[in-house]
Amino acid sequence: MTQLDTPGTLPAGKKLLRGTVVTDHKIIPHGLVATDGDRIVYAGLEVHFDEPGFGPGDVTEDMTAPDDGYLLPGLVDIHNHGAHGGDFPSGDEAAARAAIEFLHGAGTTTLLASMVTAAPEDLLRGIECYARLTTEGLLAGIHLEGPFLSHARCGAQNPAFLLEPDLELAARLIEAGAGTIATMTYAPELPGADDLVDLLTAHGIVPSLGHTESDTPTADASLARAREGLDGAGFDGVSGRPTVTHLFNGMPPLHHRSPGPVAACLRAAKAGRAAVELIADNTHLDPQTVLTVFDLVGAANVLLVTDSMAAAGLADGTYMLGPSPVTVTDGVATIEGTGSIAGGTATLLDVVRRTHDAGVGLLDAVRAATAVPAGVLGLDDEVGALRRGLRADVLVVDHRLELLNVLRAGQWLRN
Repeated sequence: MTQLDTPGTLPAGKKLLRGTVVTDHKIIPHGLVATDGDRIVYAGLEVHFDEPGFGPGDVTEDMTAPDDGYLLPGLVDIHNHGAHGGDFPSGDEAAARAAIEFLHGAGTTTLLASMVTAAPEDLLRGIECYARLTTEGLLAGIHLEGPFLSHARCGAQNPAFLLEPDLELAARLIEAGAGTIATMTYAPELPGADDLVDLLTAHGIVPSLGHTESDTPTADASLARAREGLDGAGFDGVSGRPTVTHLFNGMPPLHHRSPGPVAACLRAAKAGRAAVELIADNTHLDPQTVLTVFDLVGAANVLLVTDSMAAAGLADGTYMLGPSPVTVTDGVATIEGTGSIAGGTATLLDVVRRTHDAGVGLLDAVRAATAVPAGVLGLDDEVGALRRGLRADVLVVDHRLELLNVLRAGQWLRN
């Protein structure tokens, strides 16, 4: 798994941030987060803060969130195809850098660059680009959504490039990533899927079941195989459990006589043997579906994601998702000609807000967008919470979870 590097030259200043602190396991009214350079040195009740070197003459910034606002950990998105005009699947480095800058400033301080199914040479070019950006510390790694996916459930994936699992191609992609590929979405019913899972887990890459027409036993067995492979891989930081790419989307609906993969995924998540992605943007899923999944499997087993594409942060219009043209109308992205939903246009903070509006508790909604994905990536000793020693990633939001400011690695990104 990849490790985060701290980008740039960070200020040596010490900051005090006051407000209601929301972190991985608790909400702390009258809280305080103290940072020194790019690290958190304290997060807890303000009255208990007594850190040497933080006297009146030592602190360079002292700010307080609105009375009804919050301090949140920086958000972590493991499924993101771009934003603000930048399409990660295109492999355009300049556009990708602009998208990453926008996403960091929108509160997603840690993210994977997600590719879509494309020609092998396009995948390799994109992987080489995002491996460089990962090394720079701008990304936490790469997510490959395909190309080993079901034709029957391809969704916005271009069917012309879908393949049955090809271990030689998979090995080339892994080699090009040089340790930066974090996850890969695959369909477990395809011939060779078991061998693909074994290859991924042997390299510490998290298999993510999705875009699948599989039956329940096939999905169940594949998730178990992936978990066993991750457990036995021996990589420090690997979560030890697979994920499910945007649960419900790109798979047959749960039916009482044909439960399909959804039943296996929910059971595995309930048992803590998998984590399920939810695109809780009110387009991909009804809010009541989101609330039901949280109630059934628990926030510790949910990954809030955006599946965002180039239109995120911009107006309606025509965009690209890899090789496919996309039309965005009233904020809903669809593939031209098929009408299939083609990714999201919301930011992860929008998704957290809509999840909370659906009835999920604030702590659970935040946890599913911070601590849980950080743990899946093996980065929970670096990001995903507000506690001593972690990177100084903090969001300042108001009572409606509207963004006021972003601190990433000790630097303010938004005023």
